[in-house]
Amino acid sequence: MTFLAVAICVAILLSAAIGVYLRRRQIACVAAHREAVPADFAGAVTLEDHRRAADYTMARARLSIAETIFDALASLAFLLLLLAPLYAVIASVTPEGPTRGVALVVAFAAIGNLLDLPFSLAETFGLEARFGFNRTSLRAFFLDRAKSCALQAAIGVPLLFAMFALLRALPDTWWLFAYLGFLAFVIAMTMIYPTFIAPLFNKFTPLPEGAMRSRLEALLKKCGFEAKGLYVMDASTRSARGNAYFTGFGKAKRIVFFDTLLEKHSPDEIESILAHELGHFKHGHIRQMIALSAAIAFIGFAFLYWAFAPGGLASQFGLPDDPGLALVVALLAKEPALHVLSPLLAWRSRRAEFEADDFAKAMAGGAPMISALTRLTRDNLATLTPDNLYAAFYYSHPPVPVRIAHLRG
Repeated sequence: MTFLAVAICVAILLSAAIGVYLRRRQIACVAAHREAVPADFAGAVTLEDHRRAADYTMARARLSIAETIFDALASLAFLLLLLAPLYAVIASVTPEGPTRGVALVVAFAAIGNLLDLPFSLAETFGLEARFGFNRTSLRAFFLDRAKSCALQAAIGVPLLFAMFALLRALPDTWWLFAYLGFLAFVIAMTMIYPTFIAPLFNKFTPLPEGAMRSRLEALLKKCGFEAKGLYVMDASTRSARGNAYFTGFGKAKRIVFFDTLLEKHSPDEIESILAHELGHFKHGHIRQMIALSAAIAFIGFAFLYWAFAPGGLASQFGLPDDPGLALVVALLAKEPALHVLSPLLAWRSRRAEFEADDFAKAMAGGAPMISALTRLTRDNLATLTPDNLYAAFYYSHPPVPVRIAHLRG
């Protein structure tokens, strides 16, 4: 192995160690505050609910620790032991060229999916069921997983063939065209996903006519927002969690409410939640997210240009100079890099949430938003006492006590 190969292996181990350390900090912090509800929530969250949230948070962190360690060891096993024989098997049954590279990546993805299965089952039918969230059946779980795999194959395989074909046809500039194609794909998916992909997994129905719909449509008009519609998603068939989200791009924009959220929240709270989602639109957060993803993707494709070259990434591990092998190695090596970026990306996301909260306060008032956040926290068993360093790495939303303090300020 070369120095770079050793550095990648060390980075994988170091990233996993940091992840375990941060999760242990989270467990310790939550456990230390388990027996006392924060003063600001004493009237809204019972001690029993607070304890259940703490137990849920700690249980999730413990499962995540096991998965983090397993993933790191699996990555090292692939890099040091398994990729060479896997490639030999694929090479024995496929011709040299794009087909071999695609077959290798598909085989790697399939093995990764199988390795992830026990953790997904443990999360859904162990952790989520234990705390009363899971409503999906084993049949529905595997059906969703099969749909997801089929969808990934239907989209991913043609894209891989196209990238490897570009590599052969334009060895010096392929990565630029692949990058531009990736951007076009991302933008297209933001428009295609709400209409064609999301309905494969959930049922979406228009929000019924009535006082609630009229109230929300008045808010949309007040904010100058045009959407394809207000929809209700049958989230209750799989989980007891409540949420809402804004999806789509251009004329395909739509607002989706979980049916569980509509069941549990007051009209004032639902209006404030919609105002928050509209805040993301008004502040251009979707465009900003795409721009940030585009910048990161540019660096990624530039790296792949070197990785796919003779003497590139695969050869650092003593493997043949095959683009499929190089791509698999790059996928295994990207996790430490993304872990380094996670505090910056999480900070940007939390900043956007503050801006959306400010917009919701201006449009619907601060009190309904505070009430909605408190109810969501209680119903979803989110801890009110997270570790600050853990939150800096992994919280895409500010901790609820911080958000509420900001709304009151």
